[in-house]
Amino acid sequence: MSEKELISKTPFPQTRHSLAENLGALGVQKGMVLLVHSSLRRIGWISGGPVAVVQALMDVVTEEGTIVMPTHSGDYSNPENWRNPPVPREWVQSIKETMPAFDPVYTPTRNMGKIVDCFRDFPGVIRSDHPLVSFAAWGKHKKRIVEHHQLDYSLGEHSPLGHIYALSGHVLLMGVSYAVNTSFHLAEYRTDIRKEVTQESPVRVNGKREWVIYKDIEYDESDFETIGAEFEKEGNVKRRIIGLAESRLFSQREAVDFAVKWFEKKKKNG
Repeated sequence: MSEKELISKTPFPQTRHSLAENLGALGVQKGMVLLVHSSLRRIGWISGGPVAVVQALMDVVTEEGTIVMPTHSGDYSNPENWRNPPVPREWVQSIKETMPAFDPVYTPTRNMGKIVDCFRDFPGVIRSDHPLVSFAAWGKHKKRIVEHHQLDYSLGEHSPLGHIYALSGHVLLMGVSYAVNTSFHLAEYRTDIRKEVTQESPVRVNGKREWVIYKDIEYDESDFETIGAEFEKEGNVKRRIIGLAESRLFSQREAVDFAVKWFEKKKKNG
C-alpha cells in the first residue's frame, strides 16, 4: 500500500497521544511486561510514524514495566537452507567463511518491520545475543528478559519467551494475526511435538568470530492461527481497534498453557 493510499484510508492522523489512549482502552497498563507484535501500515497514517508508536507504548507501560519485541535475523543461518531466495551451492562455503559475526548492536533484523527496527535503536533498549532469534527489551525487567539468551533451543525455557512467561507477561498483537505469535513456540518445546534439528550461525566466542552449530527444534507455525482462534473462544482475549488496526491483548502464560494442551491433544490423536 502506498502512502497516498494509506492517507486516503485514514480518516484522521493517528498520533502518539491517540495511540496511547487506544492502548490504555485495550487494557495495556503501567508496569505490564508486554511482548509486542505489530504492523505499522495496519495502524494507518501516523504523525511521527514508528517513533510515535514506540513512544505511545512507552508512555503507557512506563519504565515500571517492560516492552519486548522480536528482533530476529533469519539470514544469520545455514545458507544451505536458504530458500527465499536460495543461493548457488558453490557460494555456501564462502558465505560460511566470511559472514560477519552476529552483533546485537548493528546486525540488522530481517523482515521484522519498521516499528521493531525503530524500537531496537531507542535509548535504553538492549538486545539479546542470539544470532537467529534475538529480542529487544526496554524497562524494568529488560536485563532479566534478554541477557543470557541460550544458543541451544533458542525459543525455549531459557529464552526471552521463557522469562516473559515467568514474569506473567502479556502479548499485544497490533494489526497482525496469531500466525506471528512467537510465544506459541514455547508450547512446541514443552510438548516435544517437533523433531530436533541443528542450526548454524556466525557468532563471537571469546572475542573471536566462529561459525557454530547448535541444537534446536523444527518450528512450525501452521497451527498457530487455529490455536489462537480456539484460545479466543475461552474469552480471555481483549480486542479493540488501535488506530485502524484490529488488535488483541492477552496473558502470555494463559496462551502458552492453552497451546500446550492443544499440542498434547494433537499428539495423542496422531
